[in-house]
Amino acid sequence: MPLPPGYRPLTVGGGLRAAAARDPGKTAIHFEGRQRSYGQLVEAMNRVANAVQGLGLKAGRHAALIAPNSLETIEIVAGVSDMGGAVATPNPKLTPRELAEICDDAQAEVLFVHPDCESALDRALLRTVRHVIPLGPAYDALLARAASAFTPPPVPEWAVFSIPYTSGTTGKPKGVMLPHRSRTLAFLGYAAEYGIYSPDDHYLAFAPMCHGAGLAFAMAALFVGGTLEILPKFDPETVLRAVHSGRVTGMFTVPTHHHAMFDLEPSLLAALRGHRLHGIVANAAPLPQALKERIVDYFGAGLLHETYGSTEAGVVSNLRPRDQLRKQNCVGQPFVGNQVRLLGEDGLEVATGEVGELFSTSPCLFAGYWGNEPATRDAYRLMEGMPWVSVGDLARRDDEGHLYIVDRKKDMVITGGVNVYPREVEAVIDQHPGVAESAVFGVPEARWGEELLAAVVPLAGSGLQAEALLAWLKPRLAGYKCPKRVLFVAALPRNANGKVLKRELRATAKPSGG
Repeated sequence: MPLPPGYRPLTVGGGLRAAAARDPGKTAIHFEGRQRSYGQLVEAMNRVANAVQGLGLKAGRHAALIAPNSLETIEIVAGVSDMGGAVATPNPKLTPRELAEICDDAQAEVLFVHPDCESALDRALLRTVRHVIPLGPAYDALLARAASAFTPPPVPEWAVFSIPYTSGTTGKPKGVMLPHRSRTLAFLGYAAEYGIYSPDDHYLAFAPMCHGAGLAFAMAALFVGGTLEILPKFDPETVLRAVHSGRVTGMFTVPTHHHAMFDLEPSLLAALRGHRLHGIVANAAPLPQALKERIVDYFGAGLLHETYGSTEAGVVSNLRPRDQLRKQNCVGQPFVGNQVRLLGEDGLEVATGEVGELFSTSPCLFAGYWGNEPATRDAYRLMEGMPWVSVGDLARRDDEGHLYIVDRKKDMVITGGVNVYPREVEAVIDQHPGVAESAVFGVPEARWGEELLAAVVPLAGSGLQAEALLAWLKPRLAGYKCPKRVLFVAALPRNANGKVLKRELRATAKPSGG
């Protein structure tokens, strides 16, 4: 079927260029004393697109970026996507081995790396990368040599915009392909739902932009023509001072951020109490009810949104401000454009109040896992001719249509708003010469949401000590993946089929300090 004459593909760059055409002199980005107007942002995107093409990157191919939050993150991801490529964004806290594995898995040909991350990069491990561009003078010189004018080719809206990486239960990281279409429609959904995305809004970004949500919530501010202020990392006092200044109208948070804010001195909290916020979006892990009540008390009613979703499905549901204190441990109703089904083991929708696996469909779904067809097939289910996605969460629905996440079908642990997949950690622990086998799991913890623990069966006569094992793991795993405690056991509890019963391990694990 031919495309209609008025068809124009939805692309992220198209939205940024529309905002620039409307007001090229308006400040688009603030970052550590540096600023980019919309006109300057588009010029930087043009230069990035021309530069990577000059390095041999073609449409449909990939680059990678290893960096903390930075101004360059926006122009690199947007510029590469404008010429038809896509950028993989591994977490800069990963080890050199983990970073190299992701770059190779993505088949990244050009790698941009922040100076703070160069020590974590072992170039000898890289197999597909042909050009490494350090941010700073080398990056600036590359852009200076590139032409400032660029006419984007007709990039299809289903082409991949970016590839954040999330680990799977197999332990191998998976590249989540996010199309332009899913991002642009998500941004418009944010504008409709949250009240913090408009040309008049000033958005504060401090969540890691290497993650799908961190980049999406930040990029949305620019897509609608607002102002984006980027912090290189989260610092509770810095965030509250920015909010108290009155310039910030919206921000995205995880529960750990709020714990850190409320740990500040009471006198400082009292002094920084005022703000001009239009909304706060909380995501990545459930907000404990006591913390939610404190957020509402401190920042005021009518602001907090608690959102549930995944990198694969985007935002699936949202508990709006009016329901925050009325609905406890709830993730709200389906987000704009989303439909949700809760399916039992028989594949049929469960009754109200019963638990089922949560499937969602919307125009914001991912395009599959890069180079991993089996995992893509497992994530999707075709129902009535439409694709539905599940990431294995189990939920129930009340008689008002509100959703409650009750468990995870898979063993993923969320600590500090970051996903940790136990099998990946277990695979490393089991490499230790003194370990017979291990099981990694999470237990509730007030500050981080969950605390990562490892139950370890030591080899007889090994004399293995917990401190020695944790020290051995430190250079082999990113810090957030390292267990906080090691519990030595004689044997792992198993069912008749040999599956480790992590529920029993959680039930017997003592709280920290216990």
